[in-house]
Amino acid sequence: MQGFWDFLGEITAYDVAAVDPRIQAAIVVLVSAVVAKTADWIITRLLLRWVRRTENDFDDRLVEILHRPVFLLVLLGGLAVASTLLVLDGWAQTITFGILGTLAVFVVLVLAVRLNQLTLEGLSRNQERFRYVGQRTMPLFRNINNVLLVGIAAYFLLLVWDLDVTAWLASAGILGIAVGLGARDTVANFFAGVLILADAPYRVGDFIVLDTGERGQVTHIGLRSTRLLTRDDIEITIPNGIMGNIKVINETGGPHTKHRIRIRVGCAYGSDIDRVKQVLLEVAEGHGGVCRDPEPRVRFRTFGPSGLDLELLAWVDEPVLRGRVTDALNTEVYRRFASERIEIPYSKQDLYVKELPAPPGR
Repeated sequence: MQGFWDFLGEITAYDVAAVDPRIQAAIVVLVSAVVAKTADWIITRLLLRWVRRTENDFDDRLVEILHRPVFLLVLLGGLAVASTLLVLDGWAQTITFGILGTLAVFVVLVLAVRLNQLTLEGLSRNQERFRYVGQRTMPLFRNINNVLLVGIAAYFLLLVWDLDVTAWLASAGILGIAVGLGARDTVANFFAGVLILADAPYRVGDFIVLDTGERGQVTHIGLRSTRLLTRDDIEITIPNGIMGNIKVINETGGPHTKHRIRIRVGCAYGSDIDRVKQVLLEVAEGHGGVCRDPEPRVRFRTFGPSGLDLELLAWVDEPVLRGRVTDALNTEVYRRFASERIEIPYSKQDLYVKELPAPPGR
C-alpha cells in the first residue's frame, strides 16, 4: 500500500506524508468497491453465462451462491484496510475491527451453510456412490454440519473480539465428557439411528421380524428408537442401539413387495398324489388375493410319520394380507379335501398288549 502512495506521489508531485489519512482511507474504500463490483460483474455476467452451457445445474447454483459473498468480503476487506490508515484510539480500533470481523464471519457462515445444502443435494442425486446421503438422511447431515459451522463461527468471533478461548474450550471439553458419560446409551442410540437411516435395512411401512419373535410394520424410525405396530395393533418401541445389534428379517425387502405364504398340508398314504397337487393348485388359483405372477406351486416335501407332507406356495401383494389369505386357503383346502374324499392324516398310535395281568384277588 505504501508503494502505491509513493507511485501516486511521484505522478502528482505531492508528498505521500502530506496526504490526509482520511483521503487515503476514502480512496481505499472507493477502490475496494470498484474491485468488488468488478468481481461481481465477472461472476454474474461472464462466469455464470459460461457455466449455464453445462448439462447439470450444480455449477450454476454454485456461481449464484458465490457472487454476493465475494462482493461483500472484498468490500469488508477494503474497509478493514481503510480503518488501519486512520489514526484511531485503542477502543475505537477494537470496536471497528470487531464489527468488520463479525460481519465477515457472518457472511462466510451464510456462504458455508448454503454450500453445505448444495453439496448434500448434489450427493443425494448420486445414490450409487453416496447411498448414505438420501432424502431421509439429508436433513440429519445438514443439521449436523450446520451445528459444526456455527461452532466454528463462534470460535472465530471470540478471536475477532480478542477474547480468551482457552477457558471456553476447557469448559466445553469438560461438559462434553460429562454429557458423554451421562448419556452414553442415548449417544449409542443416536449413532445407531444414524446408521439405520443411512444404511436403510428397513423403511417406514416395511414388515419386519425380529430375532426375538416380534413381527410388525415399521411406523417410525427416529434417531433414538424404532416403532413397530403388530397385527394386534400393539406398538412396540425398540431402541436403535438394540436394533443395530440384532438380526432383522425384512419381509417387504427384496426386488418387490410381494410376500410368499406357505400352506402345509398332509394327505394319507395311498392318496393320488397328482390329484392332491391339482386340488391345491385349483384352490390357490381360485382365490382373488393370490398373485398370478409368480404362479402358485405345490411341493412334495417329505414322507411324514402319518402321511405325505406337501406345501402350497403362493404369493400375496403385501405382507399385511398374509393372515387373511392363509385363513381363506386353509378353509378352502379343508372343504376341497372333504369333497374329493382326500384323507387328512393325524397322529395315531396302536397299543399292543402282550399279556393281560390277572385280576387282583385271584
